[in-house]
Amino acid sequence: MSAKRPDAVDPRGSKSPEVLGAAAPDAAGIDGSRSFNTARARRASLMQEPVLVLNATFEPINVTAVRRAMVLLLKGVAQAEELHASEVHSSSRAHKVPSVIRLLAYRHIPQQSRALSRKNILLRDRNTCQFCGRIFSSGELTLDHVMPRSRGGRSSWENLVACCYRCNNQKGDRTPEEAGLKLARRPRPFTLHTSRQLMRLIGHRDERWRKYLFY
Repeated sequence: MSAKRPDAVDPRGSKSPEVLGAAAPDAAGIDGSRSFNTARARRASLMQEPVLVLNATFEPINVTAVRRAMVLLLKGVAQAEELHASEVHSSSRAHKVPSVIRLLAYRHIPQQSRALSRKNILLRDRNTCQFCGRIFSSGELTLDHVMPRSRGGRSSWENLVACCYRCNNQKGDRTPEEAGLKLARRPRPFTLHTSRQLMRLIGHRDERWRKYLFY
């Protein structure tokens, strides 16, 4: 399974520089454009950083991205318990990036598997290509059917994995063995147990999480 991104074309038939990831030429020149793109890439990466979500009772219940956490804070349904030193800037003010947020109203969490979605597959696989083992941003990853759909492979937790575009193209419409690739781990459903394992793993890297991972 491969995915290609369409190029945008302007009315004159040339490719749009915004789609190609380059700023339109201006007085800053090439160096200015490169600096702008670097800053934009850093901001995009920061917005995908993991944030621990606590229930109103301080029980850890989820891991989300900074982008989603910021939305919850701005809507007033959560408050920040721990903050990064980094900031993101809107047109009017700067906002500290949260590391841990807490919901203001208690939410019942059913003890069942998560919904099958691209977001949850990437979260389960920790934004890591399951063939080459490299970590990528969400936009640099696609989903791969381990057993190709052309051979009856289903879109299920056990048959979908995070995959970079290079490995996806290399695998093509073949099994990993036929393409000379090896899975990092066997794909499994994303359960509450999986979510807690992920929390603990990230908690080892972010000391701000540790006091909340008491289970």
